[in-house]
Amino acid sequence: MVNGKPIFYVRERVFSFSPEDRARVIEEKIRKLAKESPAQIQGITVANAETTTEIVSGEMVIMTVTERDAAAAGRPRQELAAEYAQTIRSAAESLRREFSLRTISLGLLWAALATVVFVLILKLIGILFPKLYAKIRSWHGKYIRSIRLQRLELLPAERITNLLLLLARGARFVLVFVLVYFYISLVFSFFPWTRGYASVLLGYVLYPVRTVAAEIAAYLPNVFFVAVILLVAYYAIKMVKFFFTEIRKGTISLPGFYPDWAQPTYNIARFLIIAFTGVIVFPYLPGSKSPAFQGVSIFLGLLFSLGSSSAIANMVAGLVLTYTRAFQVGDRVKVGDAIGDVTEKTLLVTRIRTIKNVDISIPNSMVLSSHIINFSSSARETGLILHTSVSIGYDAPWETVHQLLIDAAGNTEHILNEPQPFVLQTSLDDFYVTYELNAFTDQPNRMATIYSELHQNIQNKFNQAGVEIMSPHYTSIRDGNQTTVPENYLPATYQSPAFRVLRVDPSTITRNGKEIKD
Repeated sequence: MVNGKPIFYVRERVFSFSPEDRARVIEEKIRKLAKESPAQIQGITVANAETTTEIVSGEMVIMTVTERDAAAAGRPRQELAAEYAQTIRSAAESLRREFSLRTISLGLLWAALATVVFVLILKLIGILFPKLYAKIRSWHGKYIRSIRLQRLELLPAERITNLLLLLARGARFVLVFVLVYFYISLVFSFFPWTRGYASVLLGYVLYPVRTVAAEIAAYLPNVFFVAVILLVAYYAIKMVKFFFTEIRKGTISLPGFYPDWAQPTYNIARFLIIAFTGVIVFPYLPGSKSPAFQGVSIFLGLLFSLGSSSAIANMVAGLVLTYTRAFQVGDRVKVGDAIGDVTEKTLLVTRIRTIKNVDISIPNSMVLSSHIINFSSSARETGLILHTSVSIGYDAPWETVHQLLIDAAGNTEHILNEPQPFVLQTSLDDFYVTYELNAFTDQPNRMATIYSELHQNIQNKFNQAGVEIMSPHYTSIRDGNQTTVPENYLPATYQSPAFRVLRVDPSTITRNGKEIKD
């Protein structure tokens, strides 16, 4: 090595001298030769022997070229020795010039010039950065404002200003450090004694840059391949999205494929395209073949598989629920003990809002394992049958009861006239008959209010007709108590029923046609 640069390589041993020892001795002799006269340098010659060739200058043997050196270089010994001699001559002359008074004087001049430029740049940085600090402070409240989320202040303006000032000071420190680093390397390069250190310092920066640049240049074919694959995947996803969007709109129809399947099917297709693209692209990513990268990938995959078992179960259940069409968003359903309207259906959970405006999130795996009652699925086409039961005594004609129940249903809002309401007599009990009113509605989300209004109308109709409702069990001894019919429905001549006690003339009482005496 001369001035930190290799001039040639020594690969073989000579007797007890290792290649490292030979290289060190040759360097010392070249440096010693550089201090001699120019004639001594020009007098470097090659002396051939039977098995070796020596490179000499006067009585100094600079190095010996052996057959093994020639074989390692793959060239004839004499030719290799002549090339080494020329290289040594050039290196010695270069060293002599570098240590000359003229070269050292120029080095001092250039070092002084570099120092002046360095000081000027430092002064310029010392002037510009305080102005930048002042400018950032002046932006406070004008351009730099607090980051808020509605009334919540996430990041105050003062903290943002301090953060920008910190970044500016950090940039100043980095800039000064880089300038000092390159200034020292530059000054070292002006003098022969320190030129080797300059090469080392610059190598710390240039070697990573060259390595990265070489890796980028070598990776460019892979970049084009990855870009083409990503472009194809991007347009494939856009085409699939267009296709399923048209299915959802009804523009395209497929037999047996429902429009509400379009969005989840598109999500699945997009995921498969992305996964397939990742599998193709992965081998072409930088570092994909690195054992560390592969180890991290396996570790993350293991964590995902161990920690996502319940999530995967919910996702599978969500897909099953989607394609079985158990319910849709907006349907009135009953899942387990929860009754309400479906407000959101995702791959992981189903959210139901009850009539009391309580939101319930149910994992899809739990939904799938429970029985689901959908009140809305049939209501869209045939109507949902709402039913309620009343108990009426045997003294009321069943035809009258049927008509009263049907009239009550007809007066109820959101009860359909077609199909017509109908009544079923579900049981003949000991004291009463149980009648079940069945009425159709296409508004299952209003079940609670419809039932409430229906019950009100049943009470009104039966009270107006003077028919008592014996639900569920009702007993009454008519000992002067008023009937259960409200007072405003009773006629003005109404009298409370009671036990009848009649006075009977004993002379009129007979037994077997004979008068009974006291």
